[in-house]
Amino acid sequence: MLDSAERDITFAQAIREGIDQAMERDPRVIVIGEGVPDPKAIFNTTAKLQGKHGARRVFDMPLSENGVTGVCIGAALSGMRPVMIHQRIDFALLAMDQLVNNAAKWHYMFDGKASVPMVVRLIVGRGWGQGPQHSQSLQAMFAQVPGLKVVMPTTAYDAKGLLIAAIEDNNPVVFIEHRWLHQIKDHVPEAYYRVPIGHAKLLHEGDAVTVAAFSYMAVEALIAAKALMSTMGIGIDVLDMRSVRPLDLGSVLSSVRKTGRLIVADTGFRTGSIAGEVISQVVEQAFGALKAQPVRVASPDHPVPSSPFMAEEYYPWAQTIADHVLDLLQADRSTSLYQELCGRMARKGPHDTPNLGFTGPF
Repeated sequence: MLDSAERDITFAQAIREGIDQAMERDPRVIVIGEGVPDPKAIFNTTAKLQGKHGARRVFDMPLSENGVTGVCIGAALSGMRPVMIHQRIDFALLAMDQLVNNAAKWHYMFDGKASVPMVVRLIVGRGWGQGPQHSQSLQAMFAQVPGLKVVMPTTAYDAKGLLIAAIEDNNPVVFIEHRWLHQIKDHVPEAYYRVPIGHAKLLHEGDAVTVAAFSYMAVEALIAAKALMSTMGIGIDVLDMRSVRPLDLGSVLSSVRKTGRLIVADTGFRTGSIAGEVISQVVEQAFGALKAQPVRVASPDHPVPSSPFMAEEYYPWAQTIADHVLDLLQADRSTSLYQELCGRMARKGPHDTPNLGFTGPF
């Protein structure tokens, strides 16, 4: 039974509520982004915030990403707590100089006497013919930079709690949302709360294989986990990593020492992916616990197709993860149970739109 203070709301509503409550508590919090006051309100995550908190605290930005990022860094250094929003992570490439050379390094360069408490909301995703310049998942690029924290919530509960924690953090936090998560519901308290940055969460428990998943891939891993258990009785650990930097390797190592097998599922490109980093660290620290070679599930190393016909074979999904689980266990894929498994995971509706077969809660 849900606590009376909890109710099911969407990921997008949880983001909006987290911003709203942070602004109520702290007058230093401001929101700036291209399309913030627009009727579409950045996938409805900033709806009515300007009407409630005023145009001096919630406002649009010009098409000058590097310049505006510099303004937000200056505001943060002056005592404000900006929440800057890019509707696509690709747009942040135009602000890399400010993010990498200023925001990330300021605290270190001035011996801790100054800090840059700002949140950069970046949206990733796929579908609708977004193509190679609007569908990239570049979290590994940001995670490679010392001084930047990078989080990727999957559930609505974590979206609100991690956003509040990011706003309160005295360091710059890159907050990455997958737009296919925006409509998924979860149990979210009405109260103001925080989710600590840098801690993974167990979404499904088993002892056969560990699947460490980032962002939307945690949904696909959970779909695979439920189908594997219901059809074949195979139980897998599904870890929603939640944070890209810092990484919660402790949770992954603990699970791998139980299962002996590891799959890391990431939304980014395969080469240089955060999935590869997780596998490297697990091999360094727990090689003896592995019963089979680790598996990296990520996007192919070529630009995202604009054509929905070409994109259909581009992205890994629940079937990809389930097949790797069976391969690691050397299980037979020629049986009727396997056909039933595939049927359980089959998506309804177009492949390039959010999976309405999974609406939550987790």
